[in-house]
Amino acid sequence: MRVAIQGIKGSFHHIVAEKYFGENIDLVECLSFSEMPKLLLDKKVEVLIMAIENSIAGAILPNYALIDDNNLAINGEYYLSICHNLMGLPGQKIEDITEVYSHPMALLQCHSFFKNYPHIKLIEDKDTASVAKRIHDNQLKGVGAIASDLAANIYNLNIIAPEIQTIKDNSTRFFILAGTENRTSVSSNKASIKFITSDDKGSLATVLTILAKHNLNLSKIQSMPVIDTPWKYAFFADFIFESYADYYNAIVEVKKEVETLTVLGEYNKSKR
Repeated sequence: MRVAIQGIKGSFHHIVAEKYFGENIDLVECLSFSEMPKLLLDKKVEVLIMAIENSIAGAILPNYALIDDNNLAINGEYYLSICHNLMGLPGQKIEDITEVYSHPMALLQCHSFFKNYPHIKLIEDKDTASVAKRIHDNQLKGVGAIASDLAANIYNLNIIAPEIQTIKDNSTRFFILAGTENRTSVSSNKASIKFITSDDKGSLATVLTILAKHNLNLSKIQSMPVIDTPWKYAFFADFIFESYADYYNAIVEVKKEVETLTVLGEYNKSKR
């Protein structure tokens, strides 16, 4: 299976790809999220792995737009516990490190650790694992990376300080995305939809009441501006259900109360 990820081998997206599909996959590395949908639409890959929200930083709103704009289907989800490690060349100690590069989110999540090391300059970079690779390829002394233990193993780096994230219970939710022709259904117990309500008073409350009436448990709701209509919002909602019939009946009823409704995906919920 050809699986596209944001980042390179050793990234957290790589970890999710292997945990979800196993190690026998053909990994396609992407520098940005925005280039991923075209690979799927052009049949160059079968699946995308895309981070959608973090327990600390919240939703990654541009990725919701990528899913919606490219008519991608959410076929699954995976919650990954994020463990950040400071690493460098073998033999390097923290006293030797003067610069640390990593993704801005990784730097933010490890900020408290570096308060004890004022001699270290923190520098934003595109990806966690790519920094680890660069340190290995160029044998950069005095330079550290914040990345996964998989990245340390792949690029033969020494973990100088493990688990340096400020909040230890830190996880990221990833979507498993495919083309709409591969959309799953009847055996599912979770769904993601997008809908736009009217401007009438209580229109959103009406939708939520319908979901509750049909025994659907709302697990997330996220608003986003409708780009071509100022001050109008679309809602992205995830909910869990025990009966597919309840879910189906709820969707039929909600469609009658909203301006538009799109089912983004039907899948099985993942353990957090």
